[in-house]
Amino acid sequence: MASDELTRIGAGSTMTSSTWPAPNPTLLGTRHSVSSGHYLASAAAFAILEAGGNAVDAGCCAGMALAVLHADEVNFAGVAPIMIRLADGTTVSLDGLGVWPRRLPPDLFMTEYGGTIPTGILRTVVPAAPDAWITVLRDYGTMTFAQVAAAAARLARDGFAVFPLLADGITKRQAGYRKWAANAAIFLPHGRPPRVGERFVQADLARTIQTMIDAEERAGGGRVAGLEAARAAFYEGEIADRIVAYHEANNGYLRHDDLAEFRSRYEPVVATRWRDFTLLTCGAWCQGPILAEALLILERHGLDGLEHNGPRYAHTVIEALKGVFADREHHFGDPEFVDVPLDRLLGEQHIAARAAAIDPERAFAGLPPALFGESQVLPDAIRAEEVRHIGEGGTSYVCVIDRWGNAFSATPSDGASTSPVIPGTGIVPSLRGLQSRPDPAHPSGVAPGKRPRLTPNPAIAVRDDGSVLAFGCPGGDMQVQAMLQVFLNVFHFGMDLQEAVNAPRFSTWSFPNSFAPFDYLAAHVFLEDRFDPGVHAELERRGHDVRLWPAYTRDAAAVEAIYRNARTGFLESAADPRQPAQAVVA
Repeated sequence: MASDELTRIGAGSTMTSSTWPAPNPTLLGTRHSVSSGHYLASAAAFAILEAGGNAVDAGCCAGMALAVLHADEVNFAGVAPIMIRLADGTTVSLDGLGVWPRRLPPDLFMTEYGGTIPTGILRTVVPAAPDAWITVLRDYGTMTFAQVAAAAARLARDGFAVFPLLADGITKRQAGYRKWAANAAIFLPHGRPPRVGERFVQADLARTIQTMIDAEERAGGGRVAGLEAARAAFYEGEIADRIVAYHEANNGYLRHDDLAEFRSRYEPVVATRWRDFTLLTCGAWCQGPILAEALLILERHGLDGLEHNGPRYAHTVIEALKGVFADREHHFGDPEFVDVPLDRLLGEQHIAARAAAIDPERAFAGLPPALFGESQVLPDAIRAEEVRHIGEGGTSYVCVIDRWGNAFSATPSDGASTSPVIPGTGIVPSLRGLQSRPDPAHPSGVAPGKRPRLTPNPAIAVRDDGSVLAFGCPGGDMQVQAMLQVFLNVFHFGMDLQEAVNAPRFSTWSFPNSFAPFDYLAAHVFLEDRFDPGVHAELERRGHDVRLWPAYTRDAAAVEAIYRNARTGFLESAADPRQPAQAVVA
């Protein structure tokens, strides 16, 4: 499809289609909008917008609420990477990602645990989410912590109705929750997983949030002083004392200075041109840049003439994704510790080489090697039936665009089934260490003070006409794959935004998984079962090992998006039916 045609279609186009029936249509508004992974979080954020708050106030409200509502997938003391684009065009990203404790022996997992990162307290990094929310509220918000955290505190204290995704997730992970009494008390009330429709209460978490609110209210001295007091209550006060005492008693490594001296970091935004867009992603401390790289490879290889979700299209995208996942595996790590050659990876020569390596008739067998530098040693490939554990939940997501044109995009995460809840707090200090490699020699290997390589990667895209798209999703290694497909559905194939979100997805898993134990499913492809059977057969013929997912499975991620269409003046909002997500607009 020619680029000039794209100026006439895409989000907000007049094209109609009933190919992928939507449980909800694209919602249109003119004032402000929020879309998040749970309808109660969206409602809470919308109330903030209606009360005069901006996108940052509302986004932080929803993010903290999601830590209560998606309790097995988002932890209040987890991670919260955030991207903000202000109405004046300024864009910032905050990592919202903790570091390994400074006293952790770098070779611990190689010498003591056979090259594995065990479940439990040793995978703990400094909890970052509370600091992240407070930092962006301080710098770009307008409201107090109490105003923004009130919904999370209420939902934790009073509870909410268990929904199928939560019930299913806890049921699948119940063996993990049973390892620690404090985890089981929250997630297995009455000794069993909660059932759909029952009330889910997190009283200790409510008290933790209230402790921060109370500290703010005692502080005096204005909004900023209050926010810093709320932060200090977590990182230097009673909550920190409980965390450190538990680690000291249970052979963990977090100490008071790890917490008190931690601050989330503003990091450079990676800006990449694609057609008439500038795609804004977070840096190589997460997987965000490979979304841009995949778009560039596909543009160089060529998408014109490929039928949407036809076998040639699916094969081409899968092979491009193998290339970018290879670059992630061989090069990505914390840029404070590793020289990640992003300019080269996103440069014309490398993009051309990755595009040229795509064989239109044959799948590459496994993960491609590095095209420059050192290729990492890959683990032995296994089959899908041999995946060794269920692992943590799939994160959540929120985006907001306010009446002034500010955009907010955040992907809070961290579960609670493979590391202990700190008794009396209702929180699991971030277990995100499970995304570091045990070997310190790997680009994303363990080191004191180093960040794990994060999968959550909020994004924003800005069109030359002034339109803005905020989008993202949960889903671990599926995140970039789902975001890529939705983006192309809208801006290459011309779908309506909700239609693009609903469309069936495909995926490759031909790379070491980002989560311990880093399972490697070489050649494996999964399709939602709404694909034409001929696609399955053609992909098999090309050498892919194809498996089917159920329709609208959360395994295919769950994309939320808002598009501020400069041509129409409307805010177009979509929420993925693969989870209890909801967009709310005015």
